[in-house]
Amino acid sequence: MVELGGVRKSISVALTPEAKVGDYVIVHVGHAIGLLDAEEAEKTLALFAEMAAEMSAAERAA
Repeated sequence: MVELGGVRKSISVALTPEAKVGDYVIVHVGHAIGLLDAEEAEKTLALFAEMAAEMSAAERAA
């Protein structure tokens, strides 16, 4: 089970058997395809949040 932005979804960890509860994983089409360390995951999540905010601001301005 993964959670992103408040959405929870079951995924396969067959490709990342070393993944454990609490790890950050890269998910593609329902499969965990890699692990990230906490620092890299936080940077990535911050970039996603920044992009979402910019998209939202652009939509409001349109």
